[in-house]
Amino acid sequence: MAKIPVGLQLYTLREQTKNDFVGTLKQVAALGYQAVEFAGYGGISAKEMKSTLDGLGLKAVSSHVGIQLLESELEQQIAYSLEIGASYIACPWLPEAELLDEAKFQEIMAKFRTFGEACNKAGLTFLYHNHAFEFKKANDGAYILDKMYASVDASLMQAELDLYWVKKGGLDPKAYLLGYKGRAPLVHVKDMAGDEEGFFAEVGQGIIDYPSIFSVAEEVGVQCYIVEQDQCKRPPLESVKMSIDYLKSIGIA
Repeated sequence: MAKIPVGLQLYTLREQTKNDFVGTLKQVAALGYQAVEFAGYGGISAKEMKSTLDGLGLKAVSSHVGIQLLESELEQQIAYSLEIGASYIACPWLPEAELLDEAKFQEIMAKFRTFGEACNKAGLTFLYHNHAFEFKKANDGAYILDKMYASVDASLMQAELDLYWVKKGGLDPKAYLLGYKGRAPLVHVKDMAGDEEGFFAEVGQGIIDYPSIFSVAEEVGVQCYIVEQDQCKRPPLESVKMSIDYLKSIGIA
């Protein structure tokens, strides 16, 4: 069985891509990452982006696209994703207050069904990426995130589970991931420091038992691991190198 590829969420290197998008992609490829997940394209056309990725041996796996852009230019976002060869479009975040308001929640879920249908029609898959607040409980006693996935059919919305935020939300990442077997094609891999703050840490440098999680990833149906670090206490390129080096050391990358 082929290894599950390892990608990088480029939001981690947002300051670097702002200054030199293509040069940053070259550094990501040189570190050994096989794929990238976008959070904006730096004004680069889809044709140029695809050519750059092909030249570097990088696969575009997915893109984070905010709900405002999904509402205003869904077809353009889909077209860009198709041209660069991506398979997924993920909504990266929603306002907590709107998810806790029942009427707004239902309105958003209706939009998500529309997004999912449009993505499906184009051959893409729509995802939602969680933070920790989705593990607050809604009025019916269910976690917001579970309620979201219960409200939109799996054929229209899959999960991009961020395992750091699952842990931050007070749940066990491995157990939660197993609960979404067959519905979590992408996972965000970032570690948590063992201090009181529980700050972001490079993979392998924190308290999340990633080897145990990786052991069930194939069973769950994970198609790509995506390293992300929202904030780094050292230069971000150094952080993403530490993460990929750890993943290489345990035979994952």
